Amino acid sequence: MTAPAPHAPGADAPDRPFPPVAQLAVGSMALVIVAGIYIASHLPTRPPLGPAVGLLIAAGVLLVADAVIVSRLQDFAWKVFFRVARWTLLSYGVISGLLEYVFVYDHTRGTSLVVLTLSLVVFALDIPLLLAFSVARFQDPGLDS
Repeated sequence: MTAPAPHAPGADAPDRPFPPVAQLAVGSMALVIVAGIYIASHLPTRPPLGPAVGLLIAAGVLLVADAVIVSRLQDFAWKVFFRVARWTLLSYGVISGLLEYVFVYDHTRGTSLVVLTLSLVVFALDIPLLLAFSVARFQDPGLDS
């Protein structure tokens, strides 16, 4: 067996600290998933929306805080971030649209539909932020092309 080829200089991931962007995004996603499961478990009857709205608000606060933290990053591979975010947002927008269609097709109405729709918006924004940050953080900002 031959030894693996050595890495090029600077090819390793940067060892600089980053704020907890991924952790906040995963926390937001967990909250919105729990809210969606809570509502879906009560369908087709009208679910009590208090817990789901509380979880949705908490998920939205985490998402906004995460976006603010990311927007303040210095020396970051922004071109890579936006390239990944753009395509991921497109794909998760389609997924969210299909899920919205399923809710409407299943006759989900009123405030339950509003809460589920807002949960899908958080879902469609959260995953692209998480994936784009996770890719861009390991890119050399000086080679951002």
